Amino acid sequence: MGRLKERGTVAGLKTYKWLEHRLGLMKPMADAAAHPTPSNNASWWYVFGSAATVLLMLQVVTGILLALVYSPTPNEAWTSLNVLNHNIALGWYLRALHGWGSDFMIAIVLIHMVQVFLFGSFKFPRELTWIVGIGLLLMTLGMAFTGQVMRFDQDAYWGLGIGASISSRIPIIGASLVHMILGGPIIGRATLSRFFTLHVFVIPGLLLAGVGVHVWMVLRHGVSDWPMPGRLVRKSTYEREYHELTAKTGIPFVPDAAWKDALFAAAILFAVMACAFFFGPFGPGGQPDPTIIQTAPKPDFAFLWIYAVLAFLPPSLETPVLLVAPVLGIAGMLLLPLVASEGERHWARRPVAVLMVSVIAVSLGIFTRLGTYTPWSPVMNAWASDPVPPKYLHDRTPLEREGALVLQDKQCRNCHSLDGAGGLRGPALDSVATRLTEDQIVRQVLQGGGNMPAYGNALNPSETKALVSFLMTLRSNDLAPAVDESRGLVHASELHVPKSPAAVSSGQTP
Repeated sequence: MGRLKERGTVAGLKTYKWLEHRLGLMKPMADAAAHPTPSNNASWWYVFGSAATVLLMLQVVTGILLALVYSPTPNEAWTSLNVLNHNIALGWYLRALHGWGSDFMIAIVLIHMVQVFLFGSFKFPRELTWIVGIGLLLMTLGMAFTGQVMRFDQDAYWGLGIGASISSRIPIIGASLVHMILGGPIIGRATLSRFFTLHVFVIPGLLLAGVGVHVWMVLRHGVSDWPMPGRLVRKSTYEREYHELTAKTGIPFVPDAAWKDALFAAAILFAVMACAFFFGPFGPGGQPDPTIIQTAPKPDFAFLWIYAVLAFLPPSLETPVLLVAPVLGIAGMLLLPLVASEGERHWARRPVAVLMVSVIAVSLGIFTRLGTYTPWSPVMNAWASDPVPPKYLHDRTPLEREGALVLQDKQCRNCHSLDGAGGLRGPALDSVATRLTEDQIVRQVLQGGGNMPAYGNALNPSETKALVSFLMTLRSNDLAPAVDESRGLVHASELHVPKSPAAVSSGQTP
C-alpha cells in the first residue's frame, strides 16, 4: 500500500513538472494565490469580490447548460423554457439556479462597490481598478436585462417595448439604436436572436475579460489595506508605506486570508441553491401575444426601482431624466478616483460619502418597494368598459366607427384622454389630427416614439387602418387637418420648373 502511494506521488510530481515545463503557468498561479497581503485585510468586509467571481462562474456553467436546450426564436423560446421547467429532469432547478444566481450576483457586486467606496479603496494607485469595476457593474446589469428578455413572456415582450421607446428618445442616434437593438423599428424575428447573442456571447466575453483585468490589477497593486483614521493617501508616499506594512504584517492570501472568502462564497452558493429549490425559476409568464396590450409589465427585481421612478415622473420630465441622470451618474462614478485620488480613506472622516450611500440605499429600497405594486403609469384611469363619447361618433363612416372600437378595445385611453376622460400619460387625442398628418399618425402607432411604445405587432392591418381613420376625424372645433408642408413645397417647385429648350421650341408645357 505504501509503495502504491509513493508511486502515485512520484507520478503526480512528474505530471506537474511536465505541464509546468510546457505551460509555465503553475508557478505563477501558485505565486499569485499566495501573494502577501496586510494581515488587517483578513476581514469579512473583504470577501465580496471573491464571492462575485464565484457567482460569475456559476452563471457561466448554468448558462452553457441552458443554451443546450434553449431555442432563441420567437416561436420556440417560450416553449423551450417550459420544456426545461416540466419535461427535463431538474431543468426547472437549473433555470432557478441561473435566475437566482443573477439576482445574488447583482446584490454582491453592489455591496462590493459600496464597500470599496466607503473604504476609499478607489484612491491612488487603484483608480483604474475602480473604473474597470464600474464597467463590470454595468455589464452585470446588462446581463440581467438581456436575461429577462430571453424569457420572452408577456412581461419581457412589453418591457422590451418600453425599453425600446426609452432608447428612441436619445437625440440623433435614437432611431438607429432601436433598429440595431431590435433588428427593425418593432419587436420582430431578429430581436430575440440579437439579445441571445448579447446575453450568451458579447456581454459574458466582455465580463470575463474585465474580471481578468480587474484581478490582475488587484494582484499588481495589492489588496487595499484596512483604512485607519488619519492615515492619508499621498501619491508620493503611499506605495512605499503599503510595501512596508506588507513586509511587517503580511500574510499569504492563500490560505491565511482566503479561508474567509471561501467560506463566504460557499454560504452564498448554498443560499442560491436554497432559493432555487424553495422558490423555483422565474417564469416564463404568459406567452407573448402582441394583440394583448391590457398588461402591466414588471421588470425583474433589480430594475423595479427604475420602473417606479418612471411611473411617478411627469411625462414632461421623463426624457430629460432618462437622458441626463444616467450619464451624470456614470460619469460621476468614473471621474471619482481621478478627482479624489488622495486624502482620507476612513468612512468616519468622510461624512459626505456616508450620507451619499445612505440616501441612495434608502431611495433604492423605497422605489423598489413601490415598484412591486405601482402601475407603469400612475395616471391610467380608463378601461375597455369606458365607451368613446357619443359626440365623436356622429356622422362617422362605418370604418371610422370601427376605429373607435379599436381605440376602446385596445385601451388606448389608458394613456390618452378623450373629451377630458382617460389617462394623462400621453397627449390628449381630441385634436390629434390637427397636430399630425395621416402618415405621421400611422408611423407613431406602428413604430412608437417619445413616451409611446411601438404597437406594430399589436394591431393587424385592418385595425390599424380603422384606428387611423377614426383618429383623423379628431379635430377640436373643426380645425383644419395637419398638412405636410414639404409636399406643398415639392408641388410648388414642380409648377416653377424651367422649360427645357426642346419644350420651348415645341410649345409644350412641363
